[in-house]
Amino acid sequence: MSDFDLTKYLPYLVNRAGVRLANAFGEVLREHGITLPMWRVLAALDHADGQRISDLAALTSIDVSTLSRILDAMQEKGLVERQRGNGGDARVVTVHETAAGHTLTGKIIPLARHYEEVALRGISADEEKALKAMLVRVYRNIAALEEEARTGQTKAA
Repeated sequence: MSDFDLTKYLPYLVNRAGVRLANAFGEVLREHGITLPMWRVLAALDHADGQRISDLAALTSIDVSTLSRILDAMQEKGLVERQRGNGGDARVVTVHETAAGHTLTGKIIPLARHYEEVALRGISADEEKALKAMLVRVYRNIAALEEEARTGQTKAA
């Protein structure tokens, strides 16, 4: 018998909490006619409009080809628009939130904040700050695993 306890394994815990929160919030988003990935795009553009698709893909953790399909659907809904030629280079495509997208984002942000508040109940402001900083660090640390997979070399801990 192994001493490995799934209930104390970080990837399991992060995924378990994330899936539960995403599923619950996803119900709210469906009522507004969008998906969770669409919400991430709207939230990212609301914070910094006019992003290149590659930058938006990295920020939202959505594969570029998948993001392109999501943007097509969002454009059909009138939530975003693509523009060519930012900075004089016609090859550069930037994505912008439309007025309708901005209005929808404004309706959803208070709901998003509520879901975050509920998820963080019983956690102090200092603990919240530390948790978020640690999760950012964990995310960045995963780059080492991606490099190992890319090169086929496992690095000793």
